[in-house]
Amino acid sequence: MRILGIDPGLNTTGYAVLDTTARRSDPPRLVEAGVVRGKSGASLAERVHEIHTGVTEVIASLKPDVLAIEELYSHYDRPTTAILMGHARGVIILAAAQAGIPVENYAATNIKKTLTGNGRAAKWQIQEAIKRELGLPTLPEPPDVADALAIALCHCYVGARGLGPEVRGQR
Repeated sequence: MRILGIDPGLNTTGYAVLDTTARRSDPPRLVEAGVVRGKSGASLAERVHEIHTGVTEVIASLKPDVLAIEELYSHYDRPTTAILMGHARGVIILAAAQAGIPVENYAATNIKKTLTGNGRAAKWQIQEAIKRELGLPTLPEPPDVADALAIALCHCYVGARGLGPEVRGQR
């Protein structure tokens, strides 16, 4: 199975593609990871268009079987951020729907708990877990790519390899 993990953002959207097998003993294999950039300083319409175009190109070239994306959340101090992120997330989900790819959503705390055992893990802990799981020589950077890798790995362990409804119900 090929999993496309996406960390949505209006300026920088991280993506990561992993290949997995049905055997739990086989580690996931990193195919590609990178970023799609919205035009800085451009209008909202121009930025979401750039994100949609970029994600559509990633889907067309890497042909994932599923798209895993972080659920939208809002911090009470910054509700506008969640609203803006919803625009980016919407065009990413649209790109998946246009390609006929199913979309799986994961809460940030579930992603962290799946990778580290701690739903409130720090960024560096997530990066260390990703480095270990994928056998990377260095910590994944930038943070947008690290987050996309974490989302893809979460789907690998929870969704694609079916750890069961008790874990999936935490999403």
